[in-house]
Amino acid sequence: MKIGFSLPQYGSQARQGAQVARFATEMERAGADSLWVGERLIAATNPKVGYGGKDTIPEEFNSILDPFLVLGIAAAVTERVLLGTNVLIAPLHRPALLARSLTTLDVVSQGRLLPGFGIGWSPEEYEAAGVPFTHRGARLDETLDALEAIWTSDPAGYEGRFVRVPEHRNELTRAQRPPIYLGAFNPAGLARVGRRGDGWLPVVPVPGPPGWGKQLLTLRSVVDQAARDAGRDPQAIDTIVRVNVAAGTDPALVASTIEQVAADTGFEHFFIDLLYVADSVDAALDTATGLLGRLRD
Repeated sequence: MKIGFSLPQYGSQARQGAQVARFATEMERAGADSLWVGERLIAATNPKVGYGGKDTIPEEFNSILDPFLVLGIAAAVTERVLLGTNVLIAPLHRPALLARSLTTLDVVSQGRLLPGFGIGWSPEEYEAAGVPFTHRGARLDETLDALEAIWTSDPAGYEGRFVRVPEHRNELTRAQRPPIYLGAFNPAGLARVGRRGDGWLPVVPVPGPPGWGKQLLTLRSVVDQAARDAGRDPQAIDTIVRVNVAAGTDPALVASTIEQVAADTGFEHFFIDLLYVADSVDAALDTATGLLGRLRD
């Protein structure tokens, strides 16, 4: 089983941003397999849409660090761990700029990048980025098309309805063609994973309802069918499970949930989000190393 953790990026951990490098170094030394960032642009004071089906936004999102810079710091001080984004809100970014940042991370890390993308949920974030909130799915698809063109051709260019990248030279040798992971739960998003994704990024809440692993298998069946319909091999599509841990949760419950979901699904890579669990980098390190010990015993 592979186990990863979120990097210090939000809330009180973000206010200790000078400790990002130490966290990454110590987690690699402790045996973590992956380190992750997410993306929030702004936390609206009067949101039209709240987070996670609620009408509010968590106060932890009031303090945020840039995902590219945080992951770049981690890349510079580590040698082995995979470096993931779960998720970047792809339509907020101009594809050429997004490709430049991700290519830089891939080159610096020597091919350890696992870029994950989604469409987001906040109208205010789209407004702040100067991007219409409508047609988010289409914008995501075109952004992925543009990234694919940039990463696989030279000269490279792309022309779509919403996205355009002029033809340009693209001589930088990358360590890899970065895989494309997608966060998705609704039918359209799951079908997109099956049609074009290299990996799927589902979520497990802890605490959560019993039988969550079986629900994930039901969702994964949609991905697999879409892959077969597109003439793809479903087994070639990876799954990395994000574990969202509620504040005050006993680490023993986190470990047992991961073990149960792994047993029910066969999924082998989990990353644990410590956003709500630890109010300092030291506390995050203590929690993470303790969970590694439980899960590796």
